[in-house]
Amino acid sequence: MNWFNEWWIWMVAALVLAIAEVLIPGWIFFGFAVGAFFLGSVIWLGIGTGLSMAWTLVIFAVLSLIAYILMRQIFGIRRGQVKIWDRDIND
Repeated sequence: MNWFNEWWIWMVAALVLAIAEVLIPGWIFFGFAVGAFFLGSVIWLGIGTGLSMAWTLVIFAVLSLIAYILMRQIFGIRRGQVKIWDRDIND
């Protein structure tokens, strides 16, 4: 049995990664969670059921990268929120 072709494993991985994102924020784990969710959805639909472990991981990596880039574009770095210190805090 190829565990990488089970849709529910990818959904559980997405849930665990989303929980990790809540505990350790930084948008990294959420990109992986979205990639795992979409890969689980693709396998659930029956599209990627016959793939090898290597191709499944490649698709997961590509989906995670796309999700991360899209989230950076949507939620991105906000301009003008950097605090510039013009005096010493101990003065």
